[in-house]
Amino acid sequence: MTIKVSKIYGMDIYTDGGKFLGRVQEVLLDLEKGEVIRLTMEPLNSVSKEEAKRILRDRSVLYKSVKSIEDVVVVSKGSVSLGSDEG
Repeated sequence: MTIKVSKIYGMDIYTDGGKFLGRVQEVLLDLEKGEVIRLTMEPLNSVSKEEAKRILRDRSVLYKSVKSIEDVVVVSKGSVSLGSDEG
């Protein structure tokens, strides 16, 4: 799958079961490998180290769990961890 990273920003993220998770706020890249590694649903700029850890733990998805990117981002339901937001 090939897509410009700039197109991913602001896209809605859903599980493959249809649950809305949030909107893409940040796209994290591994520059050494040239790969996207994670999508966050909260911005990481101007936050403390502890807040950034919380966002990465509770409000992000690993890119390897992305099944499809078209009009929305679809991720595998079983791979999503959203902390206290998970129902």
